[in-house]
Amino acid sequence: MTDSDRQLPNIQDLGPRFLEFIEGLQRPVVFFDIESTGTDTQRDRIIELCLLRVCPLPVAVEAPKTWRVNPTVRIPAESTQVHGILDEHVANEPTFPQIADEVISMLEGCDLAGFNVCRFDIRMLQQELVRADKRFDLSKANVVDAQVIFHKNEPRNLSAALQFYCDDELVDAHGATADTVATLRVFAGQLARYEHLASDVGSLNEMLSSMDAAYVDKSRRFVWRDNEPSFNFGKLRGKSLRAVASDPSERDYLRWIVKGSFEDDVKQLIRDALDGTIRTNKPTS
Repeated sequence: MTDSDRQLPNIQDLGPRFLEFIEGLQRPVVFFDIESTGTDTQRDRIIELCLLRVCPLPVAVEAPKTWRVNPTVRIPAESTQVHGILDEHVANEPTFPQIADEVISMLEGCDLAGFNVCRFDIRMLQQELVRADKRFDLSKANVVDAQVIFHKNEPRNLSAALQFYCDDELVDAHGATADTVATLRVFAGQLARYEHLASDVGSLNEMLSSMDAAYVDKSRRFVWRDNEPSFNFGKLRGKSLRAVASDPSERDYLRWIVKGSFEDDVKQLIRDALDGTIRTNKPTS
């Protein structure tokens, strides 16, 4: 028995509603997930891909097929921190064009499913197929996105939080007083529910800071890539600040940012780059 077989739940474990889902299938649905060098579908590349086909009965759930992929570009340190995959892990793996026909054979005639696939995975996979010169259009497939279902049925607003943590309804929502008191009660409920949650302000602030660690500035206009700032907006999205600041044809754009209505920390980042200093994310010794 393979690892994937051991991980695969049987239909009975997935419940009667899932069996109803399978019984209603007209064609297979492929659940899939991608690990990549980053989140820019134009620039980044796939480094791991898993496809799991759910077929009409009597076939039902097939064993997943997973590929490690040589992206032919460096894997940024920030991406490795997310998925743990290093350059040497994929150096001897096939490139995406080398597996593209096998991927298409599993996708052909199927619908698609996954978590956050609408915003990222489908777009990334389609771009890789285009780069591999494969004329296979994923836009024709129906899509089931578990993240969309999650957000649709579990609202993430203050009213939902008060109901979840305090089992109470928010009256006069969007009034400053009601919202403030509700937030206080939600926070108290969070402390009660999550025993592992720190109870001091400093530690709670560190948790917030760790969630923003991928971004250079508070407005998230720049992200860390290989421990240096890269654009996260506009026409230069995905390009490193160092490369842009070194390009005479792009420096006017940087000066425009400094003179424009951008945040102060962004302007200072750009000023430093224009002066030859590129901020780094490496810890100081």
